[in-house]
Amino acid sequence: MHIFTYNPPTLPWLDIRYIDRDIIVIHKPSGLLSNPGRAENTQDCAINRVKQRYNDAILVHRLDCDTSGVVIFARNKKAESHLKTQFQNRLAKKVYIAEVAGIVAQDTGHIDFSLAPEKDNPPFQQVSKDGKAAVTDYKVVQHRTGSTLVELYPQTGRTHQLRVHMLAIGHPILGDTFYGNEQVINASPRLKLHAKSLTITHPYSQKEMTFYSPEHF
Repeated sequence: MHIFTYNPPTLPWLDIRYIDRDIIVIHKPSGLLSNPGRAENTQDCAINRVKQRYNDAILVHRLDCDTSGVVIFARNKKAESHLKTQFQNRLAKKVYIAEVAGIVAQDTGHIDFSLAPEKDNPPFQQVSKDGKAAVTDYKVVQHRTGSTLVELYPQTGRTHQLRVHMLAIGHPILGDTFYGNEQVINASPRLKLHAKSLTITHPYSQKEMTFYSPEHF
């Protein structure tokens, strides 16, 4: 069983990258939940921090607690509906960067493995022919000593998709305490997975906008 110990970072408390009347974009640090869990000590999370300053904020999508990067919130029901439809219809474009174990041989790749939950071990996921479709494209950015920096382009948004897909091709993400072995876990004090950019159509202006949150692994 995976033991979850929650000690969210406090500095900076809230890192806002963009705000207007319809949306709020932040950089979420690794170790901060996107939304609260059931336990009392999990109430400190990205959405609640944003709502402390802007109480009209509405959660639209999530990043895993251990994943850092761009998160967008709506500020009214119309914007919420518009943004959620973009995510559901795979119109929002997400780019992640990750450092993975081993040397990835192919410069680019296409991973198409359906995923399903491990019934007796939530929230873990597994490759399963009976699962939901999950597709990830990747591109090698840099070969390092015993690891590879890759950009990941998820075409679907399944739970733990990028972690399980990279594990499935033999290159688990460094610092992954869910799916990594002892060597992978000890390779980094945090999960080396970061949502570096998000492209959406603005709910009001209808213009395409891309938000960035650089990370240097």
